[in-house]
Amino acid sequence: MAWNFSFFKKTTIGSGRVRGPAKSRIYISMLLFLLAYGAIAGRLVWLGWQSEPDEVTYVAETRNNRAARPDIIDRNGEILATDVKSASLYAEPRKIPDADEVFEGLISVFPELNTPKIERRLKSNAGFIWLKREISVAERNAVHSLGLPGVGFVGESKRFYPGGHTASHIVGTVNIDNQGISGMERYIDTAFLSGLRETGFTNQDVLKPLQLSIDLRVQHAIRDELVHAQKRYNAKAAVGILTKVDTGEVIAMSSLPDFDPNDRSQALEPNRMNRATAGVYEMGSVFKGLTMAMALNSGKVHMEDKFDASQPIRVSGRTINDFHGRRRALTVPEIFIFSSNIGTAKAMLATGIAEQKHFLGELGLTKRLKTELPEEARPLLPPKWNELAAMTISFGHGLSVSPLQMVIAGATLVNGGYYIPPTFLPRTPIEARAEARRVISSKTSDELRYLNRLNVLKGSGRNAAVAGYDVGGKTGTAQKVVDGKYVEGLYRTSFLSAFPMSNPQYELLVMFDEPHPAEGQRSAVAGYNATPTSGAIIRRIAPMLGVVPDYNEGAETIPVSYQ
Repeated sequence: MAWNFSFFKKTTIGSGRVRGPAKSRIYISMLLFLLAYGAIAGRLVWLGWQSEPDEVTYVAETRNNRAARPDIIDRNGEILATDVKSASLYAEPRKIPDADEVFEGLISVFPELNTPKIERRLKSNAGFIWLKREISVAERNAVHSLGLPGVGFVGESKRFYPGGHTASHIVGTVNIDNQGISGMERYIDTAFLSGLRETGFTNQDVLKPLQLSIDLRVQHAIRDELVHAQKRYNAKAAVGILTKVDTGEVIAMSSLPDFDPNDRSQALEPNRMNRATAGVYEMGSVFKGLTMAMALNSGKVHMEDKFDASQPIRVSGRTINDFHGRRRALTVPEIFIFSSNIGTAKAMLATGIAEQKHFLGELGLTKRLKTELPEEARPLLPPKWNELAAMTISFGHGLSVSPLQMVIAGATLVNGGYYIPPTFLPRTPIEARAEARRVISSKTSDELRYLNRLNVLKGSGRNAAVAGYDVGGKTGTAQKVVDGKYVEGLYRTSFLSAFPMSNPQYELLVMFDEPHPAEGQRSAVAGYNATPTSGAIIRRIAPMLGVVPDYNEGAETIPVSYQ
């Protein structure tokens, strides 16, 4: 710094000498400047040496600010996820006079810290290290009573899920820093929480709860029925999804095996993946409902039309046959309730391959489904959409979709013909209509309601019948592929249903992976596992949902007749 002393030039009066008082004032001013700058320099040095406590303060304040998350609640206000107070243990090695003593004290409470790495870090010159995150109150009290110098606690928020496994794949979970890593927890971060954190508005007091479309009562009932059914049929996995057909809201969704989000390590196990949205599968004969809807809606096929199903179809060196063939010409309703592969393939051919590809696209089955969940798989399309592929797709092979995609497509067939995108957030009928698009006519929708109801009355869906709720649906038994070949006896079974079919309100899908015959059964096809499980679920949840049963004889009013 360049000093300008020009103003210190001698002042002369009369004889030219500098007066004594003026000279003293100059020296005093110089001294004051030196003292002021010395004080500033000393303060800067002192702050530099005192940075360690500031580091701890910064970590504590940052963690308390960034960790806060809004509660997640169901459609009735029941808590699915919330923050609870927790603490984490840290050390400041530079302030530890005897690292060996501190190490011995710590491992007396936390034996898992007895590692060379922890001992080495305590003896280092680090300013701050984490020792253990999310400790219990008892553990905190035990460490506190030891009075270990250089060891302290930082208050944190820990995520708690009161329902445990119940809605784990929907709610998701967080990492150790309370940041969402799956499910709706991840949605919270990407949708708005990250932005709030950047602006500092993440105090728990200002975060409004995130309400989901899920009904916790129904979610528990569906999961409970699936758990018992999975055990009964010794199935590898199970899926259950319930949606509201007029809004697209997901009311419940369960995929087994699931996990406890309070133990986030379980979520990383591959077998606990969310099969309902993150898995894609050949759905089998439930696709026949889509094919019949396409054919009828095109005007090229009518309910009274007949298709010859007396002989297998040979195409591109492959044979298409019926599981239990009738070996005669079948009408459209007969093709549906007898689940004829031959009749379905011929109905598709009468409509056209190009129309099939377009129709399935309109139902959202040829591209990745977009919902609030990050776990959404892309469908597996045939490498060549030729005649053989089109025929096998017509009865549920050769195209793999997620179970949630299948449920939404099924809802379109019975809700009057409107495709409504799914959501895990509340949505009113008015809001749903703004997003809906017509795929089939109301007349075709009535015809599909009739076919689905007929299948429960006279076809493979008999075991799903529930008195008073006129359930309708279609079974699907798809052979699984192993090493590129379909394996006889190794199935993925499903039942896609709606109720009440006279005025559909809810769509339900139940699916099992590799079920086995229950005691006293000879077969593991859908009619013996997915269908009765669906009936048990509907019988249990319909009263919860406020669906009023109708026991009056002849109460059904589906405006379709068939002779």
